[in-house]
Amino acid sequence: MEESRESPADHGFYMPAEWEPHAQTWIGWPERQDNWRHNAVPAQRVFVDVAKAISVFEPVTVCASSAQWENARKQLPEEIRVVEMSMNDSWFRDSGPTFVVRKRPSKLSSLTRNIAGVDWNFNAWGGADDGCYNDWSHDLLVSKKILAVERIPRFQHSMILEGGSIHVDGEGTCLVTEECLLNKNRNPHMSKEQIEEELKRYLGVQTIIWLPRGLYGDDDTNGHTDNMCCFAKPGVVLLSWTDDETDPQYERSVEALSVFSNSVDARGRKIQVVKLHVPGPLYMTEEESSGIIQATISN
Repeated sequence: MEESRESPADHGFYMPAEWEPHAQTWIGWPERQDNWRHNAVPAQRVFVDVAKAISVFEPVTVCASSAQWENARKQLPEEIRVVEMSMNDSWFRDSGPTFVVRKRPSKLSSLTRNIAGVDWNFNAWGGADDGCYNDWSHDLLVSKKILAVERIPRFQHSMILEGGSIHVDGEGTCLVTEECLLNKNRNPHMSKEQIEEELKRYLGVQTIIWLPRGLYGDDDTNGHTDNMCCFAKPGVVLLSWTDDETDPQYERSVEALSVFSNSVDARGRKIQVVKLHVPGPLYMTEEESSGIIQATISN
């Protein structure tokens, strides 16, 4: 596996949009009893259904811990690859690598493949004080292991960043929130300008659109972009919305709409916003809450 200290953009790589064709999906297998109710059994059933649905269109690899590998293998069809991998939780969108691509090898690049991966730093969405658990040592190795298995060049970065906190259109524009990326529990030593520069270097984008905040109540991730909005196609954004002025989400949606209304993307296009109405309050049942074990120690 090739490992580079230069940035992906130096080699002509960029982060593709979510709708662009890709060769495979990687999924983590849920297990934590303090996050997934009833020993994660209901969640595992859903993960199996998702993996099966995706496998109709492309290869799928599911990673499970040594304690769960046999269980995962029994539940998943043979065409889905199951790999043993340690992890602290199964959120590979956030702890896994950011894949970047290029159309053809650059004459100035020493790398031969047209796909690479960014291995960001990770601190369980906030570190020891504000994060979701205290030990994320296994999660820190997830990206490195996935890239090693696939023999994909790896670009390591010390900046703490989760995949759900960035969203791109594949044509040079990236959406982020200040609530998350400028949070003191992520990269307090970096300025907004420094973070923006690193996003440009490692995602191959030219324009960063900063929203003030993410979705109301998204305390676990501190306002990830992917819960607030996403590109439907270049120049068109789906935005979480409510018409209820008494809903605490209303103010956040209005301020995001204002940002988009005064922004252009990397190609100079004005952003078209499609309002996607969010549901009202959702409540956990007593049965669901009783199935979650409150951890006294995190691991």
